[in-house]
Amino acid sequence: MTRITLLFFYIYSVFIYSSDLSSQRGMTNILGPETWSRCSELISNPKSESYELSYLRTKSMPLSPFAGEYKPKFLPASAMPNTVQIFTMDVLNEDVNDGNQGTQMDALGHFGHLDEPWDGETELDISNVTFFGGLKGDVVKPSKESPLLKLGIETVPPIITTAILIDVKKYAYNGKSMSAGEYVSINDINKSIESSSLKSRGILPGDVVLIYTGWSDNYQDPDELKLYYSMAPGISYTLAEYLASKKVVAVGLDTPFVDAVADPNNPIPAPEGTPENMVFPVHHYFLTQAGVHTLENFNLKKLSNDSVDLSCVMILPLMVKGSAASSIRPVAIGPSTS
Repeated sequence: MTRITLLFFYIYSVFIYSSDLSSQRGMTNILGPETWSRCSELISNPKSESYELSYLRTKSMPLSPFAGEYKPKFLPASAMPNTVQIFTMDVLNEDVNDGNQGTQMDALGHFGHLDEPWDGETELDISNVTFFGGLKGDVVKPSKESPLLKLGIETVPPIITTAILIDVKKYAYNGKSMSAGEYVSINDINKSIESSSLKSRGILPGDVVLIYTGWSDNYQDPDELKLYYSMAPGISYTLAEYLASKKVVAVGLDTPFVDAVADPNNPIPAPEGTPENMVFPVHHYFLTQAGVHTLENFNLKKLSNDSVDLSCVMILPLMVKGSAASSIRPVAIGPSTS
């Protein structure tokens, strides 16, 4: 039995023993031997290479305005008397929302749906908020200060499946990076797939969809311009519905939001079909209705440069009980098609 087979057997065992969480796992319930077997062919391809899809986490990296500062604290080196050993330790998130900074993924409990728009002044009542699967706020998050009791990041299984790179910068925008506020459309996706080696394959159930817009050209460390998080392109609501109909597991972009956020000096109207009373409608749809995880701040430039259209992706969120998100270190393994 090969090491790859043993690895998949182990993961499958974990998956089976965790089957009681199936009602909280959305599209990741699709993952299993069929999607893993697609992965094994890519891992064993002698032409495949490994690609880091995350950014280095530093205090000077671009930071989400919703998650506070990123303040790792490195503790003094220490030693034990009468031994030859020293040890070093650190605090990774000192009073910081670490899961929503850097390359990360969202739990399905990250968003909920209110029956009526909140006025921003009255007390926010989350008891009747509707989360994924119809779960109510009093079950998922009994109070504003409580952790997620359902739909937290710890319910997400190891995501090991095929990933397709949809390079809209290369194929739909003729090599030009998308601008802030622009929307990736269904036509953009189809054109990109038809122009790449994915033409005969398309999108399969259980895929992770990675969309390269070129916005990551603005990712700088140190983040002196403060541009990357201030605005960004994203995907349209109708595209989100289309991808969910394909039964994909997760959707990631080289942007901070997945949703489009326009330049305030150059607003772009939302496409027809976008719901009202929402700042992040794609997030909302994926997490509260479709059960599709959102992946943010993915480093896709090298995949694009090497034309790695199809890869095996490994995404393992931290098992932090009750958390709405997790920092991740995703890795893709696949061959260049150029």
